[in-house]
Amino acid sequence: MTFYSRIFAKTLILLAFLILIIMNFGQNMMLIRKQKKLSQAALGNIIGTSGDVVGRYERGDITPSIDVVAKIAEAFEVSIDYLIGKTKIQVDKEAINRLESISDLSQENKQFVLNLIDMALRDFKTKKAYQ
Repeated sequence: MTFYSRIFAKTLILLAFLILIIMNFGQNMMLIRKQKKLSQAALGNIIGTSGDVVGRYERGDITPSIDVVAKIAEAFEVSIDYLIGKTKIQVDKEAINRLESISDLSQENKQFVLNLIDMALRDFKTKKAYQ
């Protein structure tokens, strides 16, 4: 494979990846906006732009900067990972605050809290299996 064909192949892969992210982002953005019962104009007001620009983000016509993506995620009260489709787990602000509090604990206390969570999850799964 020649030097130029390797660059071309890498460029195609990168472009395909970017298109996939943009498509997921726009689709996710529209779905979450509709779940939150916000119009494009209302979301535009919240993040400091117009409804027309929000529509262009949703269609994938333009790509927002990371600062704008952060504003959108904050307006929707979701993580950026959820917004761009990297994860299907929607973590709300309360859960994030709890995780931050846990991470501030000493290693011993953190392990104790995580063990309690594991116990509760195991109990829940067991009860669910026997229902």
